[in-house]
Amino acid sequence: MTQGTVVAVHGHHFLVEGGEGVVECVTRGKKGGVACGDHVRFESTSSGKGVIEDIEPRRNLLYRSDEFKAKLIAANVDQAAIVVAAVPAFHEELLIRCLVACEVADIPALIVLNKADLPETEVLARKLAPYVDLGYPLLLVSARQDLGALEQRLAGHITVLVGASGVGKSTLLNRLVPEANATTGEISLALDAGRHTTTHARLFHLPDGGDLVDSPGMQEFGLKHLDLASLMAAFPEIRGRHGQCRFYNCRHLKEPGCAVLEAAKDGSILASRLRVYHWLLAGLK
Repeated sequence: MTQGTVVAVHGHHFLVEGGEGVVECVTRGKKGGVACGDHVRFESTSSGKGVIEDIEPRRNLLYRSDEFKAKLIAANVDQAAIVVAAVPAFHEELLIRCLVACEVADIPALIVLNKADLPETEVLARKLAPYVDLGYPLLLVSARQDLGALEQRLAGHITVLVGASGVGKSTLLNRLVPEANATTGEISLALDAGRHTTTHARLFHLPDGGDLVDSPGMQEFGLKHLDLASLMAAFPEIRGRHGQCRFYNCRHLKEPGCAVLEAAKDGSILASRLRVYHWLLAGLK
């Protein structure tokens, strides 16, 4: 059996890098649950073909979920780079949900504010300043300008790139990995995955060391897999006030003597983040 790393996911087909090169693999039966970045063991079946037999234990797994299923994004990463932009529109709820998923998966998150050359970006940068106080680094970049600061952040690390459609994620990827377009074409050809409905993730090797996992652009980020404890722990401003409320089982909704609600009243907590917390709380099973 050969060990390898999953570098592309197209439905139930996977490209695994290991041994003597890249092998197109499937899983036995309808077994799924394989993510880009997974370390696997596979058995060769013919030239360039194989079957995944086992998935090695993961360091972490970033995924989103709805009422019906989970959508795996990436496994075994060092950090997540969440790309946002002021144009065409900034969706703070999507950013918050991505950050919550990273917190739950214990993946450090970096906010990458793209299109720094646009005048609208300055306003958004000020709006995002409180996120730096919460512990999330904020990096302003432009895919049209020098990306040295971002390249330095990525070098030597395994990073998953996530963001909404239209924020310029693909343009950044093509700047960071010049052969990304060609590689994407080869993967699509190899896996016959030209259908627009196919969701896929791809791992690219960065020129200065490290890997970058590109994920499909998204408009929403479901978090149906959360429970109350993980949800509370995923908000640093709530986690940091643990034990300060009057009631030990405070959910930070309408309870008297709630330290979180009091902090929201005096502006210490962003009202937008507390609102998303309440929405997520209402959606818990």
